[in-house]
Amino acid sequence: MPASSKALPPAPTETPDGSARCPYLVVRDPESVRDVLHRPADFSPANALVAVTPLEGPALRVLQRVGFALPPVLASNDTGSHGGIRKVVAGFFTPATVVAMEPRIRELARQAAGNAADQLARTGHTDLVERVAAFPPAVVMLELLGLPVRDLPDLKRWGLDSMELFWGWPDGDRQLELARSAAEFYAWLRRLVAESMAAPGRNLFKSLAEHGLSRTEMCSLGYFLLIAGQETTTQLISTTLFRLLECTAAAGWKDAASEGGARSAVRHVLATESSVPTWRRVAAHDTSIGDNRIPAGTEILLELSGNRITAAAGFETPGRQFQTGPGSSTGLIFGSGIHRCLGAKLAELEAIVIIQEAAAALPGIQLRDHEPAWIRHLSFQAPRTVSVMNRPG
Repeated sequence: MPASSKALPPAPTETPDGSARCPYLVVRDPESVRDVLHRPADFSPANALVAVTPLEGPALRVLQRVGFALPPVLASNDTGSHGGIRKVVAGFFTPATVVAMEPRIRELARQAAGNAADQLARTGHTDLVERVAAFPPAVVMLELLGLPVRDLPDLKRWGLDSMELFWGWPDGDRQLELARSAAEFYAWLRRLVAESMAAPGRNLFKSLAEHGLSRTEMCSLGYFLLIAGQETTTQLISTTLFRLLECTAAAGWKDAASEGGARSAVRHVLATESSVPTWRRVAAHDTSIGDNRIPAGTEILLELSGNRITAAAGFETPGRQFQTGPGSSTGLIFGSGIHRCLGAKLAELEAIVIIQEAAAALPGIQLRDHEPAWIRHLSFQAPRTVSVMNRPG
């Protein structure tokens, strides 16, 4: 290591209220982010799914009562088993499979947009998150994985609650409430895994069992896959809808009714305000990023694209970040390296089709609420609602 290298100690992250939390070294330079992601032996994914806010005793006891366990299987797996497991899961996300899903995605998008139009006609307003963005990605994910399509409102609630539990800053009372939701989700998932073993045809859990995974490992993988595989797409769609109607996207609402306009809007939001703007890694041993020494155990927050969270959480003070370039690159939107998002192509396709169908079905709408509440967790961001009404005249 060059004599001129310097240590970059981790800095404490902060919540929006200014209270100190776990230490992170914020890495913003795209080439440095890519370097970290391509060196899993040096920068382990072991902390990727660890709760940002340490869980307190009451919440832990709720989880323990249902046998809640999340052994590292996919996103947080830094062992030699990762490649084989990833290959099994990737078999459900092949390019041919994604392309073949487009007619089904369009069918679901048109149905959702029609439901929004019906409610708009009845009541004069509708929420595009609830009516358009929420459910098509969940249906697509379950069908693609060969799993039964059911309990969708619960699945959406569990996903949002688990995101807050693991990536938010809940206090003790809120943790307990979220833990009950997570326990409910985990118990449901255990039943689903058991049912899938006896189900006819191909499905994710049967394939994982054939690969040698235990039921606990399958529940661990399924827990986050069934969240990430649909909720982050819902959030991408939600943000794109909001920015289009706010007139700050790369296209106008009328333009978004075309495939090209919808694609431009989605890619603009991916680059400027991605639903997954950051991700975590931890230094497995003393190592470096360029000429900068990184001590073992350093918690690292990688900015992938469009991050508005660290600024709101107080991470942008001098000396708390490692940045030598202009900022995040669009090439990092879905990560990079051996842990790159398996559903990247599917998510972009879903978002484009759903945006296009919504804009075509709802040509005369405008925002009813220009300042909605937002999801602002460490690694997730999106408006919670996109409330619209018909334009006057």
